[in-house]
Amino acid sequence: MLSIGLGHYLTVSAILFVLGIFGIFLNRKNIIVILMSLELILLSVNLNLVAFSSVLQDLTGQVFAMFVLTVAAAEAAIGLAIVVIYFRNRGSIEVEDISTLKG
Repeated sequence: MLSIGLGHYLTVSAILFVLGIFGIFLNRKNIIVILMSLELILLSVNLNLVAFSSVLQDLTGQVFAMFVLTVAAAEAAIGLAIVVIYFRNRGSIEVEDISTLKG
């Protein structure tokens, strides 16, 4: 019987992290995809924290993962609210249009 070890978790986490990085840097048109890619990166960090916490028999990593989940939920809620308000005012959520707001 095969057991799932730390290496498997780290591999999945690395794949999620790379997908998040590709989503941020390769797709600079859509702000929603950028926010989703940021969530993938935070998910990969959580997976690392929980995997190492389990291997080391310490709950500290799981506590930090709960804090990261809380911050990610707040980031998603506030980020999407800002995007919705911007879309209502401007009619577009393209990153190029948003970057013109710089002072």
